[in-house]
Amino acid sequence: MDLTELRGKYIEAVAQAADEAALEDVRLAALGKKGEISLMMAALGKMDPEARKAAGAALNVVKTEIDAALRARKQGLADAALDERLRSEWLDVTLPGRPRPRGTIHPVSQVMEELTAIFADMGFSVAEGPQVESDWYNFDALNIPPEHPARQEHDTFFMHRAEGDDRPPHVLRTHTSPVQIRAMMAQGAPIRVIAPGRVYRMDMDQTHTPMFHQVEGLAIDRDISMANLKWVLEEFCRAFFEVDKVELRFRASHFPFTEPSAEVDIRYSNVGGQLRIGEGDKWMEILGSGMVHPKVLAAAGVDPDQWQGFAFGLGIDRIAMLKYGIPDLRAFFEGDLRWLRHYGFAALDMPDLPGGLSR
Repeated sequence: MDLTELRGKYIEAVAQAADEAALEDVRLAALGKKGEISLMMAALGKMDPEARKAAGAALNVVKTEIDAALRARKQGLADAALDERLRSEWLDVTLPGRPRPRGTIHPVSQVMEELTAIFADMGFSVAEGPQVESDWYNFDALNIPPEHPARQEHDTFFMHRAEGDDRPPHVLRTHTSPVQIRAMMAQGAPIRVIAPGRVYRMDMDQTHTPMFHQVEGLAIDRDISMANLKWVLEEFCRAFFEVDKVELRFRASHFPFTEPSAEVDIRYSNVGGQLRIGEGDKWMEILGSGMVHPKVLAAAGVDPDQWQGFAFGLGIDRIAMLKYGIPDLRAFFEGDLRWLRHYGFAALDMPDLPGGLSR
């Protein structure tokens, strides 16, 4: 075939291609592995050198022109498709905008921020630690004996160990008290910290879940007493529940890591389904507390003859339920966006004492 005729044939076919699929068919017919021009290029080897040189140069020119036409047409089709898309997706920017879904802060996160703001105002810093703890940090260092029920598998999540592994067991921490041990070992005394975070226990009902949130407080100095503990807890409850007056009741109890130990109740009333803190004739347990046991101080490297202090612990989820009227603890962990939109907090409403914790 005359090369001029061949060129005209494919240039015309390129121009007539209505879409990219048709254009690809033209490319394969001309320049594909078994395309017409490719086969002609392969046949050059049968020609004598002089004729091959002249024919090869002319064939290359045609091949280049067709390739350039294919590229140009492909770009033209793409531009036309974009223009059509822009026309079909045209938007009148003068129309009212659609409100974007607004994210909200989970009540647990909000309450953690509230706790931090309150205790920071009293001089407490935040301490953190691992959620997978060694048996020593979680139990032994806290004066919890081997026969204690908390060290049994029906109450605690133990990490799997291979058969024959004689290393000390590890657990999902059952409280944030190990953070207190780590903080004392790292900082010594005096110290004043809170330790908020996730903890894990084998329990689940309307007011219990296998994973929940807890905050513990620790203050160690030379002259700290139960009177200091009482003042700190009263100030915390007054600020957290945003009332002018609270009344706490301390009941003698027993915890292996404190001596003496006390459970703390708060006075409240419940009239017409509305719970009010600081008034009425009912009492509700909200936390456990006491003076840090000398053995716990010694395990953390603090001399119990020189230092003493108090510790306390309370459930973050529980006090969130109490303050914001949330009836079921399990709803905290179900991921229901409707629930979160109802109980959640605006992302920019950071709690602070002067501005109000739960604006």
